[in-house]
Amino acid sequence: MSASVVFDPASLPSDDNVNAYTFCVELKGSQWFLQKGKMIAYYGRIDFNGIGHGRLDRLVRTSFHSPLHASDWVVAEGSGKMLLADRAFDVNSYDLEDGNLTIRAGNLLAFQPTLALKQSIVPGFLTLIGTGKFVAASNGPVVFMEPPLRVDPQALVGWADCPSPCHHYDHAYLSGVVGGLRALTGIGGASGEEHQFEFVGAGTVLLQSTETLMPEQGTGTVPHEPGVPGGGVPHSGQGSGHGPSGSAPRLPGQLGDLQRRFGL
Repeated sequence: MSASVVFDPASLPSDDNVNAYTFCVELKGSQWFLQKGKMIAYYGRIDFNGIGHGRLDRLVRTSFHSPLHASDWVVAEGSGKMLLADRAFDVNSYDLEDGNLTIRAGNLLAFQPTLALKQSIVPGFLTLIGTGKFVAASNGPVVFMEPPLRVDPQALVGWADCPSPCHHYDHAYLSGVVGGLRALTGIGGASGEEHQFEFVGAGTVLLQSTETLMPEQGTGTVPHEPGVPGGGVPHSGQGSGHGPSGSAPRLPGQLGDLQRRFGL
């Protein structure tokens, strides 16, 4: 068995992947917005402050405009290297250039304050506007597609520089034998064959290479697991909480060249 690579502050990459599942952000007296629960380790002097922290009011006013998700995010600031990961899902960084990208809220791990975060009109999604870098997770590698396109909602990661999708229902499928059985029994749930998101116009659609959504996980809570400080068996009435080098893919303001990282 070959020896594992052991990293230190000097050997960790700067703003790049450590492997397919871990990303390293370098802070140089700078700030990043970070979703709670996505930092797994860090070197240096880094502070984490909640969105409601008074000293950060100006930053929040200019870069964070999603009050429904404010409790799920913190601001990381200081100097050092910070490792981000999400339950061993694929993690990549992307560069948005004077653009507009909407992404599933659970997939967005972190973003630079040069981007403005807004609440999408599509439930469960957030919109990033401007120029800067963000880090996102996906259940399998991301595939970039050009509209017009119909997408299984569970495979959808997000979309850039195109109108929000419409719902499309396959009435022939729903009225067939399988649809009838589902309507009578409730067994089987919805699938991409009977319900899709329809995208039209210019832009780019981001898909994960699976029809299974990343399971949701509560943020800001300590897992009830033996060996985890504050964890273990919940008390009665206590709720259970749930790389290679290279430039990042570009998501420009207009549809343009998209170069995937990491040879994907």
